[in-house]
Amino acid sequence: MSATLAPTTIDRTDVRTVLTGGTKLGLVTAVAVVLYLWVSKNVPASGSIRGGVEALLVLAAGTAATFLPGRWCAARSVEGIAGAAGMGLWGAIVFSVVDIVLLRPLKAYPWTWDAVGGGSTWWYLPIWWMFATFLAWMGGTLTATAPADSSMARTAAPALIGAVVLAVVARLSGLDGALPVIAGAGFAVTLPVLVVFALARKA
Repeated sequence: MSATLAPTTIDRTDVRTVLTGGTKLGLVTAVAVVLYLWVSKNVPASGSIRGGVEALLVLAAGTAATFLPGRWCAARSVEGIAGAAGMGLWGAIVFSVVDIVLLRPLKAYPWTWDAVGGGSTWWYLPIWWMFATFLAWMGGTLTATAPADSSMARTAAPALIGAVVLAVVARLSGLDGALPVIAGAGFAVTLPVLVVFALARKA
């Protein structure tokens, strides 16, 4: 269905573009994680300030991981969408290297995930890689189906609005959970819904 997204193809999916973009994406993710850790340790937990700032960081990082690959690949067809997904995967691998080599030895955060996996990181790293690839795939598809002159902000706005709306609904419904987790989940749930509608319009 997505092979007929646009009459012209200006996709940039060469190896250099994918690996360079993925490396930058992995470093951006690392910076976002460090900022999140700083906020969690230095912003007072009283009230909802810390949760709000953490949620904003999650949405900002999610937006970058989702939509930057499609922009950097200039996705206009299925080729560009695939390139964006590949860039997202490589970005996740780059971040994993930074995570294992730098953040883990510095004991940047408690590794509760390790405890769940019996002391091993390898149970959740593939899940992280798949999730990052999924986000970039969704973002690449939304980029390819948007008008060619659309800005990243315009393309990402519906996903961000959906995340905020779902987070508010979840809170009003009495759902118990950390605000950053709820906001991130709302963002991830909104993306495939938007993609289905976007592809339906192009069909």
